[in-house]
Amino acid sequence: MADKTPLRVLFCISVNQNFMDATAEEAGQVWQAFSRMMKEMSTLPGAKIIGTLDDDRSMVGPSKGYPFTCYFMTDMPDYETVVAACNLFRTIPVGDGTYKLWKYCAVETRIGRELQIPT
Repeated sequence: MADKTPLRVLFCISVNQNFMDATAEEAGQVWQAFSRMMKEMSTLPGAKIIGTLDDDRSMVGPSKGYPFTCYFMTDMPDYETVVAACNLFRTIPVGDGTYKLWKYCAVETRIGRELQIPT
């Protein structure tokens, strides 16, 4: 019998130099696309965003990996849903759709399981 325990997934998101170089109008369009990505991620079947962490107040400039700019702690039903969530960065348009969200930010995941604290 297959284990139906959700995957605990940490989405690690870095904001790159393209966002830092964007005009105010373009940056606003990126934020709209980012908001859409979060909403769509939360509606993937079986996906649950448990919490978020945004490091933007104590981190200045682009991030190219750890430490990342922000994090989403999630439960995902399976690996295919993790891939679908990552794909949102590749497919969600910014502004007129010339560019997608991944021009401005990147995502890496850490996949594991919920830590079970012994009782």
